[in-house]
Amino acid sequence: MSQMIRVTLPDGSAREVVRGTTAAEIAADIGPGLAKAALAARIDGELRDIMRPLEEDTNLALVTSRDEADALELFRHDYAHVLAEAVQNLFPGTQITFGPSTGDGFYYDFAPTAEHGPFRDDELPLIEEEMRKIIAADLPLTREVWERDKLIAKWQAEGETFKAEWAAELPQGEELTVYRSGEGWMDMCRGPHLASTGKLDPTAFKLTRVSGAYWRGDQKNAQLSRIYGTGWLNRKQLAEHLVRLEEAAKRDHRKIGREMDLFHLQEEAHGSVFWHPKGYRIYRELEAYMRRAIDGAAYQEVKTPQVMDARQWEQSGHWGKYRENMFVIPDEVPNIEDDGPIVSDDAEWMALKPMNCPAHVLIFRQGMKSYRDLPLRMAEMGCCHRNEPHGALHGIMRVRQFTQDDGHIFCREDQIVEEVRAFCQLLDRVYRELGFEKYAVKLALRPEKRFGTEEMWDKAEAELREAVARAGMANDDYGWEELPGEGAFYAPKLEFHLTDAIGRTWQCGTIQSDRVMPERLDASYIGEDGERHRPVMLHRAILGTYERFIGILIEHFAGRFPTWLAPVQAVVATIVSDADDYAKDAVARLTAAGIRVDSDLRNEKINYKVREHSLAKVPYLLVVGKREAEEGTVAIRTLGQDGQRVMPLADAIAMLKAEATPPDLRD
Repeated sequence: MSQMIRVTLPDGSAREVVRGTTAAEIAADIGPGLAKAALAARIDGELRDIMRPLEEDTNLALVTSRDEADALELFRHDYAHVLAEAVQNLFPGTQITFGPSTGDGFYYDFAPTAEHGPFRDDELPLIEEEMRKIIAADLPLTREVWERDKLIAKWQAEGETFKAEWAAELPQGEELTVYRSGEGWMDMCRGPHLASTGKLDPTAFKLTRVSGAYWRGDQKNAQLSRIYGTGWLNRKQLAEHLVRLEEAAKRDHRKIGREMDLFHLQEEAHGSVFWHPKGYRIYRELEAYMRRAIDGAAYQEVKTPQVMDARQWEQSGHWGKYRENMFVIPDEVPNIEDDGPIVSDDAEWMALKPMNCPAHVLIFRQGMKSYRDLPLRMAEMGCCHRNEPHGALHGIMRVRQFTQDDGHIFCREDQIVEEVRAFCQLLDRVYRELGFEKYAVKLALRPEKRFGTEEMWDKAEAELREAVARAGMANDDYGWEELPGEGAFYAPKLEFHLTDAIGRTWQCGTIQSDRVMPERLDASYIGEDGERHRPVMLHRAILGTYERFIGILIEHFAGRFPTWLAPVQAVVATIVSDADDYAKDAVARLTAAGIRVDSDLRNEKINYKVREHSLAKVPYLLVVGKREAEEGTVAIRTLGQDGQRVMPLADAIAMLKAEATPPDLRD
């Protein structure tokens, strides 16, 4: 075997180096500046440690902080390891489990000793200080390959039962690697990592909170302590992130929902929303808007059952791929006697639907369909249930019962690209009218576990690419990106990621090109040739779910909804009781004009009323006193603005009516 290998750099130049040379050595040979800046290496596209030896001819790209996505992933992964080392330094006997990076930081799950008990938030500053000591020590992070039995024995000898269990369950033949910090502490990890702890910025991270977690995410397993942190490349990025967190806390939909009396959640219905009148008004306005949108796009709205036989879910493929997220129920009368099981061993099983698509295929199959009937666009405001773990629930953003703005387009092969293009344009209009000017379009490609042939996936992915290009969205303005391995098990999909008012992204809309489910559920139409053909099924949603999208709207607008969506659009408030009758007349006229209006005739000072209705996020406050009653005017205060405008009541009604008109109904 030759002792020399060929390393090709991104500019096309190549170097002959000795086998076993590291990327760090190549960086140093190029120049001292690059040697200092290089953090890791991409070897034939795979991110690896910069100190890992090169063993064969390869394409090499050196990663620096300018490659921000890669650099952040490395930093956050290393912060998690440093966190684990710091905790074990401070609290001997604590067991380590897993510690991944996240979208804005990292976390690590620990099994504290029985004597210590769960970790507490007030211990975080102490742990942070220990982390900074480890970073300052600039300990080398070294990759080692271990034999399975020796590694398991080491974990067991050190009392690391969770690590031993995980090592024992990794596939036979898989290389088991650990990373050692300095000469002592180590953790089992695939990597990659930075060359040393000193590459981290000790001022660019912060531990944020402690929560409970379960080993491997299963509430039947041991309970752990999860420590969260946020980590960045430098102090400036951390400071900007903390400002965003502060702003996000102010906008938290749960907090604003309570303040505006929109909804509540409680343990008696885990993961389901109790909509209050004001919150349900927002829901209804959004639903009416979406109905107009789908009616205008020639969809036919349907309603399908909540419960279907398990055999239907087996046929669709969901029973095997998705059963752990489904609520299953026995198809028999439960035992009402005191003794004996509630459900017999002979019970047939049914399930609450976690999605609407199989039921829509069953509607499509009713009656013979011709090629002339396609495309058939079917929509449903479909209530679904998914058995999410309690710990994963989050306000109305992640729930167990939700309603999708769901739709399925059954079309011919030659109609796919045009239907997807038209959907992209419909979605674009909806997002912009709802106040989201910026969003990204991403194509999620075939996952490792999937149904269908390679040719089927090649065709489906190519069609979605072409449709996005025809819609004018396959460019940087729309954040166009392809995501390998992230498609559904039955189809590739386009994802639409909104950016909100404070820069956060939310994946909401989607469209998926599916040839598998029509085959599995035997959907067909008669073609121009008189033969049976399979339709292609396009699964699509714009909002995603009403619950989550309303949560996003609450946080995007910080509760200050555009007037057409606001649950209360105006309040008529009196300065003196002499104006009560005039205020009541104004409310009646505003109501007749279609304005959602309340009155405030309380014997309180006007400044108190102004402050209270401002906190309630009412867009307009119409103040009336004796003079306004005599002159037929109102003094209008607009939410978020100083001062007031005095105008005739008729003009105020006309202005509010225009403001309260949904964007799709305006001239």
